Amino acid sequence: MRASSATLLRCLAGSLAGLALTSSALALPACLEAQRKVDEANALRFQARQEARLGNHDRVCDTLDEVGDRYEDARDAFEQCGEGVVAIDLRSELRGLRIAKKINRCD
Repeated sequence: MRASSATLLRCLAGSLAGLALTSSALALPACLEAQRKVDEANALRFQARQEARLGNHDRVCDTLDEVGDRYEDARDAFEQCGEGVVAIDLRSELRGLRIAKKINRCD
């Protein structure tokens, strides 16, 4: 029982150390800018869904293009500030965006 408790404490300590490193990296101006771009992209994705519900096909495609631009900017900013893992995660978001464009026949 004590061995598993010690292992759990080591895992928790490692997670907290990683969290501290991540939060300090996010304090960098480039990382803050990148997070702002991700937030903008999420808001635009919501807007695109609303436009799709209303049947405004042209506006959906324009908005999805803007989402892609924000994700690209965020990916570049995350790579600049040393958060390459987040940049890799954004690539999957961009793949999802390409699928959404295909579904909405935006290409």
